[in-house]
Amino acid sequence: MKKIVIIRIRGTVNVPKYINQSLDYLRLRQKFVCIVIEDNKENLGRIKAVKNYIAFGEIDEETLRVLILKRGRKEGDKPVESAGKAIDEFVKKFLEGKTKFEDLKIKPFFRLHPPIGGFKKSIKKPFPEGVLGNQNKAINQLVKRML
Repeated sequence: MKKIVIIRIRGTVNVPKYINQSLDYLRLRQKFVCIVIEDNKENLGRIKAVKNYIAFGEIDEETLRVLILKRGRKEGDKPVESAGKAIDEFVKKFLEGKTKFEDLKIKPFFRLHPPIGGFKKSIKKPFPEGVLGNQNKAINQLVKRML
């Protein structure tokens, strides 16, 4: 099953209440917070409602592994120890839908930095001209720049 990575790009000022509620439900309460969710009908409906505030796309295995190792946090805000094969196996099972972040006791969201070198495009326009919306595979490059 495909997994989608979502990054909140725009801030919290002047956000309509119904959009703020959808962002809260997705655990995107701050700017530059990232989550990884399943590609299903319910989640796609939520994404469609908040597409003007987020960037999203399909995550690949390598990007997810690096994201967990660099930005993954356990309870108490402790970093994830690199266990090598254990993390690789977890990533494969996670992408197949057989396990969750809670099984490894990792928080379900990741705090990111602003992208290195800044945004190359406008943060107020959709993907071809800007950063917002569905970026498909290009989201992996953005995530790596924000680590």
